[in-house]
Amino acid sequence: MTQDVKTAQSKNHDLLYSLHDKPGFWPSSFAALQHVLASLVGVITPTLIVGGVLGLGEHVPYLISMALMVSGVGTFIQCRRIGPVGAGMLCLQGTSFAFLTAVLSAGMIVKSRGGSPEDILATIFGVSFCAAFIEIFLSRFVHKLQKVITPVVTGTIIILIGIPLIKVAMTDIGGGFGAQNFGALDNLMLAGIVLVTVILLNRSQNPMIRLAAVVIGLVLGMVAAFFMGRLDFSHLSSLPVISVPVPFKFGFQFDLAAFIPLAILFCVSAMETTGDLTANSTISREPVKGPVYINRIRGGVLGDGVNSMIAAVFNSMPSTTFSQNNGVIALTGVASRFVGIYIAAILFIMGLFPIIGGVLQQMPKPVLGGATLIMFGTVAVAGIRVLSQANLDRRNMMIIAISVGMGIGVSTVPDVLQELPKTVSNILSSPVAMGAITAILLSLILPEQKGVEEESITEAEEADVEAAKKKLGEVS
Repeated sequence: MTQDVKTAQSKNHDLLYSLHDKPGFWPSSFAALQHVLASLVGVITPTLIVGGVLGLGEHVPYLISMALMVSGVGTFIQCRRIGPVGAGMLCLQGTSFAFLTAVLSAGMIVKSRGGSPEDILATIFGVSFCAAFIEIFLSRFVHKLQKVITPVVTGTIIILIGIPLIKVAMTDIGGGFGAQNFGALDNLMLAGIVLVTVILLNRSQNPMIRLAAVVIGLVLGMVAAFFMGRLDFSHLSSLPVISVPVPFKFGFQFDLAAFIPLAILFCVSAMETTGDLTANSTISREPVKGPVYINRIRGGVLGDGVNSMIAAVFNSMPSTTFSQNNGVIALTGVASRFVGIYIAAILFIMGLFPIIGGVLQQMPKPVLGGATLIMFGTVAVAGIRVLSQANLDRRNMMIIAISVGMGIGVSTVPDVLQELPKTVSNILSSPVAMGAITAILLSLILPEQKGVEEESITEAEEADVEAAKKKLGEVS
């Protein structure tokens, strides 16, 4: 056992390397690979979905390269901490599923008025760049945001992020939007292979197998697709050898209807990042209160905003701190932030080669759908989990019911808004925007009934206790 390991263990018995320790090359590389394995699907999948749904075709390999490179840069900033930017902890940055619904809505707005793929991307990245400043601004007083973005609001929004995406996953399972063989048995079989593989591996006693379950499922799905003749790599020879980052490669456009849902989600993202960084601090055995903790939270949320701004500049979707990597820290016992430099290097190097994106683009829709069905279902369940932490009294139950109903309602019956002004209709047609606006307004308008119900419950309980005592006395 090396001296630095002994030192780390003496400081913290359940961590092999604590936050400021510097592991050697091989321990750092091995830990970094595990983090990349746990997060890779999360980094690339949003781009694959957006590219498929919005018909971005030839741009997808480049967009995947940019997603990987930007994730590497963002991870470096978060772990290294540059000035006030970054948490200074081992936290991986990547493309967020939370923004996927709003990004797809933004793309559909442009597509509905005849915009080209380049116009769609220019609008997505333009509004993302502007909306990122919301999180940058909020990072200075993120601890006060909890008074408005309560668990009831946050949980409702997360549910409304996940539920509409399940439709996207099911469409992919059937073969993809507009597929001629939609619902064919071979499509369902491919999705079933991935789905069953992920479920079985997720029940494994080996933590590393559980972390890699989705990756293994996708690989097996690709292998099955290859033997079914569903893969065609002939176009890979036309891809460039290296992807070169070009600021705003597709231009810069702004749309207010696309901006507002994203702006709301950046507020929610700030709260989610606070929770993820708190969990990271706990696992890393660092303070979870006091000035050091507050400084890290502010730096981490600021890092999220800055990294999302960088992502938009270099043609990638908004970025956030990944929560699944906290599990890798707990598993490996490596909490050293210097490992983040290795993670960043691996992601950036992978992004340099567009052939990686080209191979992933050939993944059949049913294979991707089999994996994303679980992911998006998990997002919705995460929202339920957040709601379970709230006080579900009559007031909060009504807020949740109305907000979820409004959000799902406009996504299933969008024509209900057709008589509204076009800009207002585009904003409210997003289930996230509709649900969030409803939840926030109701939370501010409906008064909290403090003490009334608790007192009545307490009186009823006391009456039951007295009755029980009396009955016990009669039995005696």
